Amino acid sequence: MENDRYAEIDAVIEYIHRYIDEPLPLSRLASYVAYSPYHFTRIFKERMGLSPLYYVSSLRLQKAKDLLLQTNMSVRDIGLEIGQQSLGTFSTRFTERVGVTPSVFRNSVHGTDAAFHSLRKIRDWQMEHPPSPGRARVVGTIHADLPFEGVILIGLFAKPIPEGLPLYGTVLSSLGHFSFRGVKPGTYYIMATSIHWEMQAKEILLPHSTLRTRSKEPIVVTTETIVPHQDVWLFPPRPDDPPILISLPLLMNQFLTRYANQTLINEK
Repeated sequence: MENDRYAEIDAVIEYIHRYIDEPLPLSRLASYVAYSPYHFTRIFKERMGLSPLYYVSSLRLQKAKDLLLQTNMSVRDIGLEIGQQSLGTFSTRFTERVGVTPSVFRNSVHGTDAAFHSLRKIRDWQMEHPPSPGRARVVGTIHADLPFEGVILIGLFAKPIPEGLPLYGTVLSSLGHFSFRGVKPGTYYIMATSIHWEMQAKEILLPHSTLRTRSKEPIVVTTETIVPHQDVWLFPPRPDDPPILISLPLLMNQFLTRYANQTLINEK
C-alpha cells in the first residue's frame, strides 16, 4: 500500500509523536483530522495495518524501553510515565510485546554483547527447518538500498508490527535468499531488521535507526496454494513505521540455541 494513500494519516502520526505524553483517546485523534471515530479508525487501520490506539500503545512501550535503559527511574514509575497505573499490567503488556520483563530488559546489555559476539563467530549459516507434510514453505529474497556488514533478523509475525516472538524466525548472515519451512496455514506478516557489526549493545536493544522492513499486506498460507516468492527490501526507518518492540537479543539467543542444537545433531 502506497504511503501517499490517506496522506492525512501522516499528520496524525506526527501529532501522536508530538503529544505522546498526553492522553490520546480516539476522539481526540479523530477530531484532529475532522473525521468520525469510526471513519478515522477504518482509514488509519487500512493505511497502517494497526488501530490508532494500538499504534499509540506501541509508541509508549517503545518509550518505556528507552527509559529503562537511559534513566534510573523505577519500573513502577516508568509504567506510570506511559499511562499504566498498575505495575502488574505494565509488566504483563511489556513482557507480551517485548518478549522479556522490564527488569530483564534493563539488565540485558551484557547478554546482548555476548550474543552478538557469538553470532560473529559462526561460519556455517546454513540451517533450515525440515519440511513438514501439510505445511508450506515461505521463501524469498531480501534486498537493501544501503550496503551493510552484519546480520539480518527476519521473521513471520501475527501482526504488521515486530512485537512478541515471531511465529517463525531466523538470522541471516547476508542479503539474499531466506526460507521458512513447515509454516502452518494462517496469516503472517514479514518483518526484518539489520544489525551492523559496529553497533553497540544499547543500539541493538533500542533499534531506532536500523534498516528494516515491514509488510503491510499479509501472506496467507493455506494447504492448497503455493506461497509466491517474497521480495523484501530493507529501508531506513520512516516516520510512520511502528517501533521494533521485540527484544532483538532474545531473537539472537533463540537462533544461537537452535544453531548449537543443530551442530550437536550433525556431529553425532
